[in-house]
Amino acid sequence: MVALYNELHSKGLNIIGVSLDTNANKWKEAIAKDKLTWVQISNLQGWEDPIAKQYGIEGIPATLLLDASGKIIAKDLRGEELKAKVASLLK
Repeated sequence: MVALYNELHSKGLNIIGVSLDTNANKWKEAIAKDKLTWVQISNLQGWEDPIAKQYGIEGIPATLLLDASGKIIAKDLRGEELKAKVASLLK
């Protein structure tokens, strides 16, 4: 995700990381360790997180591509498949 973000952010890709952590310190340490520069949010509620519930997240990692209105346009794409889909949406 870091490489994808670095490559496509200037073309319009935005990422919002939603953490299901319950420990704020461990969550913040992971963000720093993984060098995640995009917006990170967490309610520190684990699986009870309202965002996870709203989008039906049942396992992690989960990847959702959303349109401007919040509608899911693709789910759980990885690697080259994710990159190709994002690139096609940014054209």
